[in-house]
Amino acid sequence: MSSSLRVASYNVNGIRAAHRRGFGEWLARRDPDVVALQEVRAPAAAIPEGAFGGLHCVYEPGQIPGRNGVAVLTREAPTAVRTWDGTAVVIAPGQEQHVVEAPPGTLARGISRYATEGRYVEVDLADRPLTVASLYLPKGGLPAELQKPGRMREAPDGGARYERKMHFMDAFARQLARSRKAALAAGRDFLLMGDLNVAHLEHDVRNWRRARQSEGFLPEEREWIDAIIGPRTLVDVLRSHVGPADGPYSWWSWMGEAFAKDVGWRIDYHLATPRLARTAVAAGVDREPSADARVSDHAPVVVDYAT
Repeated sequence: MSSSLRVASYNVNGIRAAHRRGFGEWLARRDPDVVALQEVRAPAAAIPEGAFGGLHCVYEPGQIPGRNGVAVLTREAPTAVRTWDGTAVVIAPGQEQHVVEAPPGTLARGISRYATEGRYVEVDLADRPLTVASLYLPKGGLPAELQKPGRMREAPDGGARYERKMHFMDAFARQLARSRKAALAAGRDFLLMGDLNVAHLEHDVRNWRRARQSEGFLPEEREWIDAIIGPRTLVDVLRSHVGPADGPYSWWSWMGEAFAKDVGWRIDYHLATPRLARTAVAAGVDREPSADARVSDHAPVVVDYAT
C-alpha cells in the first residue's frame, strides 16, 4: 500500500446544529477518507438526511437522550465494529440504517459502568490494516478542595464529577491498551481520535498558568496523558508534527471573544501507533476564518497519512 489517507477528528457539538452551520460543506471541501465524530447527540433516526455525504457511518448513540454519541465515517463499510455495549447503528450512503452486533470482547475492569453512554466506537477499515476509534471522554470537574462557591459556573458537587472522570480515565487506560495490542496482534495499526477533555502541555492552553487549577488541565489529568502515550505505544501525531509551538488549539468557548483572540485549548487528538504516526505528512486544525463561520465550539483536527 502506498496511497494517502486523510483522517479527521471532529467534535460536532450536535450533528443537527452542525449540519445547519455547514458541516456538510466542510466535509465536501476537505474530502476526508475517515472521520471520527464526537457529541453527535441525536437519535439515529433524527440525523439529517445526507449529513455524511457519501460516507458510511458507524454510530454508537448511547442511551442518554441528547448527550454524547460517537461515530466513525469511512469510504467503504468497515470489516468489523466494536462498541462497549455490543451494538451499533450502521448508516449507509442514502440514509439506510440498521443495527449491527458490535461485540467488544472482554472489557477491561471498570469500563462496563460506561457502556451505555455512547462514548466509544472502533472499526477495522476495509481497505487498510488499520483500526480506528472515536472517543468522547467525560469533561469532569474540580476536586472538592478546589471547589469555591461563587467562583464556579456549576454548583459545587463535592468532587463527584472529578472522581467520575478519574475513574473513567483509569478504566479506559486499561481498555485502550487491550484495543491497541489486539490491533497490533492482528497486523493492524491503531488510531485513537477524539475529544479527550484534557490538554496535555503548556503549549496546549493559551492561558495555561490560569488553567492549572481548572478541569482539563489538572496535574493528574496531564499525567494520565503522559502514561498513555510514548514512542513505543501511541504518538500524539499533531504535537509530533508541529513541534513545541503554542497551539494549534481545537476548542474555544462560545463566550466573549475567545475565538477571535484565539484563547483556546487543544483537547482533540490523533493518537497513533508509531508506524502509522511516522507516515503523517500534514497535520493541522481547520480553524474557521471568523466566529460567525463556526460549525461547533471545536474545530476538526486533520492529518494526512502516507500509508
